[in-house]
Amino acid sequence: MKDRNDTRYAGPRVGSPPWLHLAVVTSAGTGAILVAAVRLRGAGVLVRHPVFWVVAMMIVAGEIWPVVMPGRSRIEAPALSVTTGFAALLYWGWPVAVLLRAAVTLAVQPAQKAPPHRVALSAAQDALSLAAAGAVLAALGFGPAPGQPWRPAGGQLPAVLAAAAAYFAAGFAIAAHGLALRSRTALLAVARQRLGPQALAHLMMLGAAPLMTVAMATGSAVMTALFAFPFMAVYVNAAVSVQREHQAHHDELTGLSNRKLLARRAAEALAAAAARRGKAGFLLLDLDRFKEVNDTLGHAVGDRLLTIVAHRLTHSVRPGDVVARLGGDEFAVLLPAVRTAAAAREVASRLRAALAEPVRLDAIMLDIEASVGIAIYPDDAASFDQLMQRADVAMYLAKERRSGIERYSALADRNSAERLALTSELRGAIHRGQIDLAFQPALRLADGQVISMEALARWPHPTRGTLPAADFVDLAEQSQLASELTSLILEKALAQAARWWAAGLRVQVSVNLPARDLLRAGLADMVRQALGRHGLPPGALRLDVSEHALASAARQAAGTIRALADLGVGLTLDDFGTGYSSLAQLTRLGVTEVKLDPALIAGLPGCPDQLATVRSLVRLAQSLGIRSVGEGVETDAAAAALRAIGCDGAQGWHIARPLSGAIAGRWLAGRLGGVVPGGELAGAAPGA
Repeated sequence: MKDRNDTRYAGPRVGSPPWLHLAVVTSAGTGAILVAAVRLRGAGVLVRHPVFWVVAMMIVAGEIWPVVMPGRSRIEAPALSVTTGFAALLYWGWPVAVLLRAAVTLAVQPAQKAPPHRVALSAAQDALSLAAAGAVLAALGFGPAPGQPWRPAGGQLPAVLAAAAAYFAAGFAIAAHGLALRSRTALLAVARQRLGPQALAHLMMLGAAPLMTVAMATGSAVMTALFAFPFMAVYVNAAVSVQREHQAHHDELTGLSNRKLLARRAAEALAAAAARRGKAGFLLLDLDRFKEVNDTLGHAVGDRLLTIVAHRLTHSVRPGDVVARLGGDEFAVLLPAVRTAAAAREVASRLRAALAEPVRLDAIMLDIEASVGIAIYPDDAASFDQLMQRADVAMYLAKERRSGIERYSALADRNSAERLALTSELRGAIHRGQIDLAFQPALRLADGQVISMEALARWPHPTRGTLPAADFVDLAEQSQLASELTSLILEKALAQAARWWAAGLRVQVSVNLPARDLLRAGLADMVRQALGRHGLPPGALRLDVSEHALASAARQAAGTIRALADLGVGLTLDDFGTGYSSLAQLTRLGVTEVKLDPALIAGLPGCPDQLATVRSLVRLAQSLGIRSVGEGVETDAAAAALRAIGCDGAQGWHIARPLSGAIAGRWLAGRLGGVVPGGELAGAAPGA
């Protein structure tokens, strides 16, 4: 059964530039074949001559066994049929050569399961090349025919060379133009890359044609057939070279390019991109949970799975893209030409979709998922090694975030110079207290009353502008600055809450608590002291802990969470619904609120399955006395859907955008009816 992603037999899309190229060349070639049929004379004499059938068989053999050269595909390979076809043109005239080559192509290539459009294009290209050579001979006064074959003579060599040049130029121009359109590469770049090897191969093949006509002129079929032996030697040597080259540059299991060949192709692609001032892309793919397949079903099944993955990748990329296996379950895709990073992401999405089709192996259905990292030349890297390293960083980031696809970011690269410099700057900003806060309210859906004001960190960077927490909190956690950052945010949030409470705006302030702080000794005492310094009761503060953070350190953090609950601080489970926690466990720990993950809210109310999931989570929370708040509410429809299913509260841009402390104070005064001191209203800046 053919894989649904197999595109080997699909022709170019109708109306596309490759389709127009195919249509024009095929039409012109068909015209040349028809003209050849009309102009053919003496066919009866020809078919009765044994030499004709020897030449025909040699053309057939050449089509079946092309002389594939190292580093070149079968399509690009010169064939013995080039020599014999050109010899037929010199000896009997171009109509005979055109019809003979067309007949052999139309008979042999379909038997080799070549797609129809490829067969038609090949026959047309041969016909036009031979017609061009015949036109040159005719212009120079040479007109061989079946009844008047050409007799080789030294003085006619310039005419032969001119005809050979016309033959090669016509065929090369057609092939290069088609390849440029299919690979979306400049015609000049394709010609520059392939002209040398193709010219050398055709020089050898076409240069032997006059010698073959000498054997044909003897009238001996045996003498003509003996001419095949030198070509057999060339073929055998080329085949051995190709086998060695293939083994050195291809993966043994999948047949894909290996790291060595990928590096060579990448060097060529980056040089071409630099010359045209364009971009190249690099995708690194790693299969998720592949080790489980090997450990459970065995390495033989794992190898079969890898070959299926290789097949799907190969037939899901664009023409001209290079797929390679780097080892294990790691694959790479080189995109020699991309206009934007979005185009590379589109290719990555298509590859993941192709891999997502379930695979049946030994009566077991397997789902394949992959994490993809993207790096773009020259935006993210200046060399192939750097491109691969940075795609690797992005791929592991995709695994950590479970997002499937990630583009390289210097801020996420723990080893980049830019990240090290930013870490140093963040350390200085924390020590100088240069982290600002914005506040985003959460409202009760039933009556619009304020539930809490969430403190969101903002870093006013001197050159990068104001950075949101997502751009530097991970940096702080990975550089041992998380506790210092949390202490600073907590201090500033409580200071702002104290001013609001003094103005009669008794609202609860929530602060996000990183996973690392859950393991921090004395956290509850630090929070108690901070509340005391600002004269606030424990109920004025709510601490948000992400569900993933709690799941990764539940046993170690249980004591800290219990101590905070005993203190009287409100506890919220953030990003709830990602499937890690037991609500019964949360009640034992003292969690009193859950914030539903924004990914669950984004599809409301248009997705019935998602709506049913959110309804179940809300009802489960309510049954345990835990308040539910929908996070990331961006539309009135989403808010209405949450209200209809009984969700307690909502937070998001539909409710209010993040506000500076001053503007948040005025907003709260309008909601709660308190009096905001004049200092609260001065210098208000919009929140991010």
